[in-house]
Amino acid sequence: MSEIQKILVVDDEPQILRVLRMSLKAHRFDVRTASDGESAIDLFKDWSPDLIITDLSMPLMNGLELCREIRKISETPIIVLSVKGEEKTKVEALNAGADDYITKPFGIDELMARVRATLRRVPNEKAKTETKIEVGDFLVNLETHQILVKDKEVHLTPKEFELLVYLVKNHGKVITHRTLLGAIWGGNFTEQTEYLRVFLGNLRKKIEPNRSIY
Repeated sequence: MSEIQKILVVDDEPQILRVLRMSLKAHRFDVRTASDGESAIDLFKDWSPDLIITDLSMPLMNGLELCREIRKISETPIIVLSVKGEEKTKVEALNAGADDYITKPFGIDELMARVRATLRRVPNEKAKTETKIEVGDFLVNLETHQILVKDKEVHLTPKEFELLVYLVKNHGKVITHRTLLGAIWGGNFTEQTEYLRVFLGNLRKKIEPNRSIY
């Protein structure tokens, strides 16, 4: 029996917290909630959740600040919720460390699909036979999620890791933006080019000066 995954939900609206807690628990997740970013940080350190779902606009510490603080200490995946659907706001959230961005209002089915996609890990039954991939200066360990570039370890978020693995596995092939978005975020994201712009930019910063996989 697989271990129950833990999700921390952060929002200053009690009604949204109740709905998300009930919905996530109904889908067999272990859920805890916080009403602001500061208490979320304390709960995160004590509880070590597998995923964080956070609102963007909150008192004391907003969602962007929470993402940045989490990224200082952890690579735990983060989904940001917001009524703001502008590309600029999405890019800000992704640059702050979010793995995904959902615009309110949203359906529970969409949320669950995003949660499962964000929690998805690269190894599957077929991939377990191949635990390491080496291309040029890159060594990728699929079991430990360790990335070495010229023998130096690079720390990536889960989505950054998934994106890098896909690029390394398809080294030398021509890959369209639509193909990349569909492979990493799913078929509903083939037009969300800002996701690629942010994540590829962050990858480049972390693995410079080697950019050969692009």
